[in-house]
Amino acid sequence: MLSFKFLRAAILFLSLSASLSSCFSRYIISSKQVKKHYALKKIKPTEQIIKNDTLSLCIASVGADTLPMLLLIHGAPGSLWGYMNLMDDEDLQKRFHIVSVDRVGYGKSRLKKKRHVTSIATQARALLPVFALNKSGEKVTVLGRSYGAPIAAKLVSLVPEQVKELIMVSPVIDPDREKFYWFSKWGRNSFIQLFLPGEFNTATAEKYSHSDELKKLLPVWQNLNVPTTVIQGGNDWIADPANIEFAKKHIKSKRAQYIFLYNAGHMITFTHLSMIKEMLLRSSLFQDKISSIDVNGNSGQLGN
Repeated sequence: MLSFKFLRAAILFLSLSASLSSCFSRYIISSKQVKKHYALKKIKPTEQIIKNDTLSLCIASVGADTLPMLLLIHGAPGSLWGYMNLMDDEDLQKRFHIVSVDRVGYGKSRLKKKRHVTSIATQARALLPVFALNKSGEKVTVLGRSYGAPIAAKLVSLVPEQVKELIMVSPVIDPDREKFYWFSKWGRNSFIQLFLPGEFNTATAEKYSHSDELKKLLPVWQNLNVPTTVIQGGNDWIADPANIEFAKKHIKSKRAQYIFLYNAGHMITFTHLSMIKEMLLRSSLFQDKISSIDVNGNSGQLGN
């Protein structure tokens, strides 16, 4: 009887771990997939590790380092390779030195003696060495999506004089709107975690501390004074669409704009690439007043 119960429990655990892995497999890109993707491409990102006594930070970059830097920060789970479509764009390559980073706890990026880094402030400070790679003499454009958006905002608050603009896509920034799912509690089970990718376990650790971390971030929104764009989808099942209302309420900067895409989901950097690209290539959208742009449909074009 005991062996039967153990076997049934084991099957349940393995089934759950397989289910959890498949749920988020779309957000984790293997080195094999990366190699296959770039096998026939003429221009490939250069991967490197920034190291000091406590930090190993993996980045991939494309474009001349004398061009203005575009810094890309992924969500949870995720990796620097989640921005391959932006790094592969020929027009963006000619305009920017594109740098995509693995946040600490993901890919090859680590902080010494830290298994998971759930602190938004610590995550942001770990990205500061990337600014030393900016050889253009111009300020950096910072783009963060999902869980990467509040980290991008905190990073900008640390070095506002070095930042040209902040773009937050599908941001998870409202501490009262953190979403949990049927599988969330199972992802915390130590036995199940043995069968899950490390990135998933890091993302789970972040999720259960995220609300408290976002509360610590409240003063940042009030003092954010660089040109800022918030883009949110109306059909986003990960980031509550109401996050954009939180942004409108708490970001006090007069140089902010808000774009709501009624039919868009969470992966706006993929589904609305043309719109993101247009914004990056022409920085004339900003005005000295708070504006709100509603976009119908999913064509990716800006409109009223």
